[in-house]
Amino acid sequence: MTEGTYIGAVDQGTTGTRFMVFDHGGQVVTNAYRKHEQIYPEPGWVEHDPEEIWENTQAVMHDALEEAGVDAEQLEAIGITNQRETTLIWDRETGKPIANAIVWQDRRTTDRIETLQDEGKEEWVREKTGLEPDAYFSATKAEWLLDNTDQIKLARMRPDDVRDRAEDGELMMGTIDSWLIYKLTGNHVTDVTNASRTMLFNIHEMDWDDELLEEFDVPAELLPEVRPSSDEATYGSTDASGFLGAEIPVAGALGDQQAALFGQTCFDAGDAKNTYGTGSFMLMNTG
Repeated sequence: MTEGTYIGAVDQGTTGTRFMVFDHGGQVVTNAYRKHEQIYPEPGWVEHDPEEIWENTQAVMHDALEEAGVDAEQLEAIGITNQRETTLIWDRETGKPIANAIVWQDRRTTDRIETLQDEGKEEWVREKTGLEPDAYFSATKAEWLLDNTDQIKLARMRPDDVRDRAEDGELMMGTIDSWLIYKLTGNHVTDVTNASRTMLFNIHEMDWDDELLEEFDVPAELLPEVRPSSDEATYGSTDASGFLGAEIPVAGALGDQQAALFGQTCFDAGDAKNTYGTGSFMLMNTG
């Protein structure tokens, strides 16, 4: 077995999931990667199976550790970076998604954004969130899931309406970071960078915005706790009796493009970077 202690990082992207292990000098010790299916139910619609993403996350963590001869107990902490706006809702009790995740690329809620524009609410949303209203972001995806999840399938488990269950606190919503943190620790948490991409988060108050929640009819009971991207208190720990067989703190999360901005040392106002992946993304440090 390799000696010493390490840091693990989950990179959950649009096309696949990677797990990397770093030593205390920042050098990569090992990494493993698996792709997941891209689901296209209709033209312009893109979905992912959250259960497949979770299964792949477990698999790449096992694969990487085994390849390097590192025991899970040697991990001091785990961090997560993720595709940002991809949105899902799951059952608080069972941990099962109520439907596939709607991916950031998905355009099914374009009409909803056009309605928002026709009502003259663009500047109102922009002022609160810093975002140009678009189907890209999570707000309209969550609204669509609440309005359109197939009741016939759900009725086999619970007959109640999805919205009723959401308001009663029986469901959880999140971006992929929240899903993985929940599966790893049992806690419902997101970080500020991911929250800021939902179009439900007020970047001045640094909290979920009641008026935006009302506009998109998203119950506050659905939402995760918003925490700093790197938190000394951590987001929780893996279960010693779980798939890793060790209690490891999940200590940080950062949306993938903000992570890239930071990782490419854009620490000063005016520094910018482009990332070329599934899409091309330009981010700038505004100070």
